[in-house]
Amino acid sequence: MQTWPSEIREFKDEKTGRRIKQLTSKGNNVHLYFTENSFDKHQNEIYFLSDRASGEDKAPHEDPAYCLFCMDLNTGDMEQLSDDVLYSSGSTTKTPDSSLIAYSTLDHRVRVLNTRTGIVTTLYENVPGYEIASAPSIASNLRYVAFCRNEITDQYVHYRGANYAGFKERFYMIKDGRITVAYLDGSGWFDVLKDTHQLGHFQFAPDDPTIGTFCHEGPWNLVTQRIWFLDFVSHEVSPCFRQAEHDSIGHEFWTQDGLVFFDNRGPGHDGTITSHRTQAVVTEVPVNENAMIPFVGLVDKRGNLVRRIEMPYYCNHYHANPDNTLLVGDDVDDLVLIDISGDVARLQTLCNHKTSWHTQSSHCHPTWSWDGSRILYASDHGGRVQLYLIEL
Repeated sequence: MQTWPSEIREFKDEKTGRRIKQLTSKGNNVHLYFTENSFDKHQNEIYFLSDRASGEDKAPHEDPAYCLFCMDLNTGDMEQLSDDVLYSSGSTTKTPDSSLIAYSTLDHRVRVLNTRTGIVTTLYENVPGYEIASAPSIASNLRYVAFCRNEITDQYVHYRGANYAGFKERFYMIKDGRITVAYLDGSGWFDVLKDTHQLGHFQFAPDDPTIGTFCHEGPWNLVTQRIWFLDFVSHEVSPCFRQAEHDSIGHEFWTQDGLVFFDNRGPGHDGTITSHRTQAVVTEVPVNENAMIPFVGLVDKRGNLVRRIEMPYYCNHYHANPDNTLLVGDDVDDLVLIDISGDVARLQTLCNHKTSWHTQSSHCHPTWSWDGSRILYASDHGGRVQLYLIEL
């Protein structure tokens, strides 16, 4: 596999004066989706996706050929780990120690790379008529992965593209969504759940391989119950934070201590932002207009709301530090740090991210390192998606 020398440069943010490291400068480079974690828990490394080995020069919306890479943050050196072309920029997850990386490929297979041995194992082969939705999730016992699959209808190909093209159409169109379990030794797979909705964002709890969350995907204002628990022992499905009529909920993730975080923006919000700085579906409601005070919440595995923190503003994505006292969020123009340790949320601007929001890969998706000392984010300022690091 190829290697690339460091491209790291430091600059001072024009808005806040904060020092920021730009980690990449060639091709498109995307970190793992914000529900995952690109940082290695023990080594000073990140794992990311890049099209730099493709020999092509494509804009983010032109479906770049992404492959797996690792960067040594001490030196900035980058190494390609696989020549598999990944299905999308949000198709990959890994274990905290990066020993296993699971991903879906362009030809709709699910594979796992053992980074210690270099062995790649195919866990799931393409079944015609279905698309793998979002990244596979690795159970904490390292025995299996689970992922969502959705039917591909005749009209499906017409409802894909930048700026959430087809987001509402797919919500209504897809009536067959499944959660599939595949054994990490490659010995087989099976569907554990079949639903009548478009499914997405399956995530195992970080501390329990018998429970996970998934979502009914679609515009938040149209989905009547976004987040669900799936119990692999009882085979029961139950709602995570029961939604009321006025709730618009999404962008859920598991915190390091095994709680489910979610964002509730209230009526009229579809959970999107486009390059026009508007929503994609509910275009008559401005991005930052709220009929109620938005809030974020933390829910335990029994569905109990442990904390509710009102937000007199909202970000497009949040990610929590290790003890859930600080959030990093990507507002329309800025990355912000939000202190939620007290009764009232306090906001501080980190930097001006300058991203366009045009594609999913160009969304900032800021994420904390495992120890809470650094924040990784993406921006397509300059035309290609690059990675940036803030050290706190």
